[in-house]
Amino acid sequence: MHVLVASMMFSLSSVSFAELVINPSSGSDGQATLSWSSEQANQFLNGDLESTSASTQASPESYVDPTPPGSTKITTTVRSSNGVAPASAAPKTVRILDTSAYSSQPSVNARAALVMDAQTGEVLYSKNTNAALPIASVTKVMTAVVTSDARLNMSEQITLQSIDFAGAAGKNSSSTLRVGDKLNRAEALLFALMKSENPAAAALARTYPGGKNAFVAAMNAKARELGMHSTRFTEATGLDPRNVSSARDLGILVSTASQYGLIRQFSTTPSYDFNLGYRVLKSNNTNALVRNGGWNINLSKTGYINEAGRCVVMHTTLNNRPAVVVLLGADTSQARTNDATRLMSWASQLPKRI
Repeated sequence: MHVLVASMMFSLSSVSFAELVINPSSGSDGQATLSWSSEQANQFLNGDLESTSASTQASPESYVDPTPPGSTKITTTVRSSNGVAPASAAPKTVRILDTSAYSSQPSVNARAALVMDAQTGEVLYSKNTNAALPIASVTKVMTAVVTSDARLNMSEQITLQSIDFAGAAGKNSSSTLRVGDKLNRAEALLFALMKSENPAAAALARTYPGGKNAFVAAMNAKARELGMHSTRFTEATGLDPRNVSSARDLGILVSTASQYGLIRQFSTTPSYDFNLGYRVLKSNNTNALVRNGGWNINLSKTGYINEAGRCVVMHTTLNNRPAVVVLLGADTSQARTNDATRLMSWASQLPKRI
């Protein structure tokens, strides 16, 4: 019931996300659009209603020790969409097994690449997986995790300020948003994950308890907690090339972020019309593979700055196998898409060895 209602939210483009959730009976044609009570809406905004599907749920059982030689064991917690573990949740182990030994592996344009079985941690494909590289807007996956973990009021209104548009490391980015625009925290998160809007991500950090500095500290603390040893963050958008990580570390981050229902849903929304009250912003997902369909993508985030090249991370399902795909430093958007398509097509044919 709740999964159906949540999916309906994104089909109603003429009503803002804030209006739809907070005033669920106010459709643009005067007809009732949703049957949620205000209590149910607040539960969704605060993550108490998990919006998952059978194809994206990972098994909560931990993989059995001992950890084989050459592998890295990371223990995380199965979380609801706001980062709060359900009472019945068991610890989930994300373990990366460096056993990429399949023949006839495809070549990729990207500087670094990883395909990993998300359930067992088996590395199916690797290229420069331990190299620390700029990750651009892939940063926003950690921004979303930290925002979710904080259990902030997702219906709280945020007014964009000029500082949110100031960029980082001397970089500015084009944006359809403007100083003075008002949106709630859920809309800011959707803007950041789906459309990769830097002012929205910056506003999430600015309005975090303690402000930007506390937010960045929480990002780095989360990375340490997860065992992301090659990862450093300096800000929340990814404009700063000092935000670095490795394909290996991002495999851990994506496996963790895939346990948050709201991050899965928002990052894989193909398109959405944001109704700010005084204008509508028609927005599309930055990942062509999400926009075009054809692949079962459960989580997605792209990134680009000059120093990073074209990047993408995805949690997907390939031949009934949950998998993480990471590409860093492709030359062009088309090269990135081609790399991802080749890797996913190849991985779809592999036997399950573990």
